[in-house]
Amino acid sequence: MKISDLAPRPGSRKKEKRIGRGPGSGHGKTATKGHKGQAARSGGTKAPGFEGGQQPLIRRVPKVGFISPFKRRYALVHLSQLERFDQGQTVDIPCLIEAGLVKKSVQWVKVLSDGEITKPLIISAHRFSGGATKKIVAAGGEARVLSV
Repeated sequence: MKISDLAPRPGSRKKEKRIGRGPGSGHGKTATKGHKGQAARSGGTKAPGFEGGQQPLIRRVPKVGFISPFKRRYALVHLSQLERFDQGQTVDIPCLIEAGLVKKSVQWVKVLSDGEITKPLIISAHRFSGGATKKIVAAGGEARVLSV
């Protein structure tokens, strides 16, 4: 057997439907579009979502809400998550990204007071909750507010 002997099994491959190529193609004259009517005309298709004159679903369903492109979305970090850092260490945004506490794409970080902190840490973030600031200072650390 040679490569030139290979062929698909009979009936497994269908000939391409060549539309509008004359009467010899078997699809001449109306080119499978039938006689007259919208579907026979050029551009005679309905728009996506067209429901025969009925109000389309996309217009029946109410629009809900609005997302402001200018809203600041803070990545939240809890004090209990900061326990993993060494005593006296400066914890800033690159440090939090490296530890996997915030995503790389984050722009603003807020520290919340959930949990306890026992080590003095120097924490830099854009916002601190009131309770978080008290707990950080009580542990001997410092809460540095970054300019927004």
